[in-house]
Amino acid sequence: MKDDQTETRVVFTRKWFTVREVAEQLGYGETKVRMLIAQGRIRSLKDGRSRRVLPQWVDEYVELCAEQSEMGVA
Repeated sequence: MKDDQTETRVVFTRKWFTVREVAEQLGYGETKVRMLIAQGRIRSLKDGRSRRVLPQWVDEYVELCAEQSEMGVA
């Protein structure tokens, strides 16, 4: 690349995560994440035959767990 040319990079941010990705982030198994979704503890949406979780919903779950831990709720 010549000195007078600049390189342009496009960075895409994820809009949602798969169940597998959420499980990896939380250190859980996929089965546990699916159970938490079924219980309504982690919000999700249906995308065809799959479930998707928005990043803020993962954050909400983590915050809820932290709050419950601080209050001594199991």
